[in-house]
Amino acid sequence: MAKDNSAIENVLKYIKENKIEFIDMKFMDFPGQWQHITVPVSEFDASSFENGYGFDGSSMRGWKAIHESDMLIIPDPTTMFYDLFIQAPTLSLICDVYEPATKEKYSRCPRNIAQKAEAYVKSTGLADTVYYGPEAEFFVFDDVRFDSTQNSSFYFVDSIEGRWNSGREENPNLGYKPRYKEGYFPVPPTDALMDLRNEMVQNLIKSGIHVEAQHHEVASGGQCEIDLRFAPLLKAADQLLMFKYIVKNTAKKNNRTVTYMPKPIFGDNGSGMHVHTSLWKDGKPLFAGNGYAGLSEMALYFIGGLLKHAPSILAFTNPTTNSYKRLVPGFEAPVNLAYSSRNRSASIRIPMYSASPKAKRVEFRCPDPSSNPYLGFSAILMAGLDGIINRIDPGDPLEKDIYDMEPEELKHVPSTPGSLGEALKCLADDHEYLLKGDVFTEDVIETWIKYKTEKEIKPMALQPHPYEFNLYYDC
Repeated sequence: MAKDNSAIENVLKYIKENKIEFIDMKFMDFPGQWQHITVPVSEFDASSFENGYGFDGSSMRGWKAIHESDMLIIPDPTTMFYDLFIQAPTLSLICDVYEPATKEKYSRCPRNIAQKAEAYVKSTGLADTVYYGPEAEFFVFDDVRFDSTQNSSFYFVDSIEGRWNSGREENPNLGYKPRYKEGYFPVPPTDALMDLRNEMVQNLIKSGIHVEAQHHEVASGGQCEIDLRFAPLLKAADQLLMFKYIVKNTAKKNNRTVTYMPKPIFGDNGSGMHVHTSLWKDGKPLFAGNGYAGLSEMALYFIGGLLKHAPSILAFTNPTTNSYKRLVPGFEAPVNLAYSSRNRSASIRIPMYSASPKAKRVEFRCPDPSSNPYLGFSAILMAGLDGIINRIDPGDPLEKDIYDMEPEELKHVPSTPGSLGEALKCLADDHEYLLKGDVFTEDVIETWIKYKTEKEIKPMALQPHPYEFNLYYDC
């Protein structure tokens, strides 16, 4: 393990100057949730960055068996941020997961996979940096209730903004509630979440995250978006987890709740996470050129790889059964595997806002914010690199509004998988490109498929759905 001594010194200096009392160490489990362990500052010093802290790996989803459960987390000193949501002065650090016997990084640690993906880019000689700019949409609700028992199942979400509340007695009901699919960019008072989003942005900036913009999104009922500045793969994934943590906790402080669930509301737009990607080398952008939409040959081959492998990529970028309730026609969801400039009905878009070569990038519109960003970003990169290495032709761009195309025209346009089960089957059949450079391993692929099948797909298949009572109770 190479130690960044200057970064370690910065952490120790910060602790002393800011009278930090606790160190909170956050790390990622296999499916994609942050976990943490906290130690008093008296139990933390320079040796912590080498010796780490032990924990029970068998209690983490998708990880160790109980007979081999001891594991280590070791903090990365370059990731420190002051935790605004803990009462005592607390410094947070993001950690890597290690095997205690060998001090090697754990193969199923998602952050390790992202680190290997960045190393693989450099090993190819094609580029030295891959940038990501994720746009994670989310819903802000005022109330949420749900339960599933042997004899009942229900969910209920509510928002002061929900169009479904236009007739509710609110003493008084002032009527400013975005119409379905018309929540994009209204000013207050229709946008009732302006102050809350500003507070979220303030907290993000205080935590060292570069925010570019915030706005209301298309759906009624509190859909929002906050855009972050692009960053290299690992940092972008770290910041996305910080982003979700800060946004959720800011909402909670205001007695509201945030969800990144892709489709929490029926009949309106779901939450996507459009991912902007570009490759650079020696400080120069590699995706700008004289080809279609100002793209380089490399960028077009990158798109070719994305389109070829998209069905298997979605097993990581759209990893929940709920993800495929968003990926349906009619709600701006990119269900057709095609590319185009400016066209938001295509799964891959080339933004045309700026003529600067530095702004030239590829936007993959399929992913959603339920994904584990370390795995999702790595899978996107590996598919794109496979396209470059094997010179995969993306075919012709599709300039039409795909949603208005005739069925006969659409016959030749591939579509995204229709369910998580289909995406996992695609991953089982197509993952050789992920194994290059040992970025993903067969064990990671097999464990991911098994976990998702056993813990999510099978239980969902067995659970009666409330709507089935509408359809079948009187049969």
